[in-house]
Amino acid sequence: MKFFKYHALGNDYLVLNPEDANRELSEAEIRRVCHRNLGLGSDGILWGPLPTNEADFGLRIFNPDGSEAEKSGNGLRIFSRYLWDTKLISEKPFTISTPGGIVRCEVGPGAREIVVEMGKVSFDSEKIPVVGPKREVLGESIEINGRDYKFYAATIGNPHCVLPLEEISSLLAHEVGPILEVHSLFPHRTNVQLLKIMDRANIQLEIWERGAGYTLASGSSSCAAAAVARKMNAVDSSLTVHMPGGKLDIRISDSFDITMAGPATKVGIFDLDEEALKGVS
Repeated sequence: MKFFKYHALGNDYLVLNPEDANRELSEAEIRRVCHRNLGLGSDGILWGPLPTNEADFGLRIFNPDGSEAEKSGNGLRIFSRYLWDTKLISEKPFTISTPGGIVRCEVGPGAREIVVEMGKVSFDSEKIPVVGPKREVLGESIEINGRDYKFYAATIGNPHCVLPLEEISSLLAHEVGPILEVHSLFPHRTNVQLLKIMDRANIQLEIWERGAGYTLASGSSSCAAAAVARKMNAVDSSLTVHMPGGKLDIRISDSFDITMAGPATKVGIFDLDEEALKGVS
């Protein structure tokens, strides 16, 4: 199987075109391929392009634990770069259909920047989902390891739990992320962001990604956290998201439609030997 590997600010994905695979991968095989020691190593697999009547291209996104994600901002930039590299698109805008909705993408000159219209952020508990009565989930209390936190929940096609804090760290993300990801409040599990407001044009994030764990960057997390910061009236409509892996530029409309802009970097092309999957069902 031929895999194309890219990273988006340190968040790495493998693209597997169905035409380059002799079959679909099982959950166990996805885990093996994504394993850092036993496989090629990645934060997930992008399966596409797939035929669709809804958009120019269809895409499925798999986490390294074998589960399927609805949407990934970094994954969409990476997949856009793959389409550009393989000459399936030009610099004209195109659309991609994901289980989390249809997005509009554009690859800039030389593929130095990729812009994705990610869709509308919602804080509606039924859409995210979050258990309990229908409401916007804004500044609610939750206890983790004996400490009280305020959290905001949001969806941009996939679920997010954002904790605004005065100080954030990777250590704290490793502490609270695994607990919140599988918390009973979130029936579909959730991505987790620790959010620090720097000023009205900049925020900082530490991220625990559903199905992947601690990650250096996340596009959908950046969109959700930026929307939360905007909902708090703590930032303006255009801002930069700072993560350990780098920066993304975000624009937020009055109706909370989000546009994300940032890079995607090609790592290489890999031919996975079937021996690597031997004994994996």
